[in-house]
Amino acid sequence: MPVFEFRCLECGDLFEKFFRNSDKGVEVACPKCRSESFERVISSTNYVMGSGKPQKPKITTKSCSAGNTCATLEIPGPTR
Repeated sequence: MPVFEFRCLECGDLFEKFFRNSDKGVEVACPKCRSESFERVISSTNYVMGSGKPQKPKITTKSCSAGNTCATLEIPGPTR
């Protein structure tokens, strides 16, 4: 039963929505302005799995196109 974080495209408010496995066709709206225009964002975390010395996530940025940048987030932890 995940919790997702969203950013309203109208007012910029960040909000979370909890989804149950039984939820089908759930309507999501910004709790501040009731807009249905939003984007899902990557939630921040302060928990890192593993043993030994804690490792921090690594953010790598690069140029994607003229005037734009993209970022890759590498979260440390066990690999498959």
